[in-house]
Amino acid sequence: MENNDIAQWMLKKLSKEGCVYQDDVVDYLIKSKDESHLIENADGNQVLGRPLLNEFLKLTKDDVVWVRSGFYWRYRVAEDEPGRNARG
Repeated sequence: MENNDIAQWMLKKLSKEGCVYQDDVVDYLIKSKDESHLIENADGNQVLGRPLLNEFLKLTKDDVVWVRSGFYWRYRVAEDEPGRNARG
């Protein structure tokens, strides 16, 4: 799969469920036997690689925020401050 294919899948999941968890994307890639888009972070966890994140950002730059405390993306609401990260 290409980065755009996965980013489109993430966007569909976000549209359907209102949020998309990083762990769900990691699980999807592992089950699809396509771990080439994953990296290991400092804590030893598999996370999405920068090229995939950049592709998802292209699709969602103005409409979606990352909720660091929950490790998921959701649609932006009026209360969100400018930028990609949301509080919470």
